[in-house]
Amino acid sequence: MKTMTCRSLGGPCDLEHHGDTADDVIKAQDRHLRDAETAGDATHQDARDAMKSRWRHPKKSMDWYRDAKQAFAAAADD
Repeated sequence: MKTMTCRSLGGPCDLEHHGDTADDVIKAQDRHLRDAETAGDATHQDARDAMKSRWRHPKKSMDWYRDAKQAFAAAADD
């Protein structure tokens, strides 16, 4: 299991996301950003907008996804 923070995935805070795979952590970040937006947390709005935008632009999305997977691979095991 590894840990990445909201900030390390492009967000504004240090909430930790834990997972066995990069996809687990990325999904946790997606949920966190959705929940923050729903709660009216303006500090996460830029990250949420960037997340939505990435998936409308496949090249940009794949670059971000590759970078997130590399960062996960480089992270120390918990």
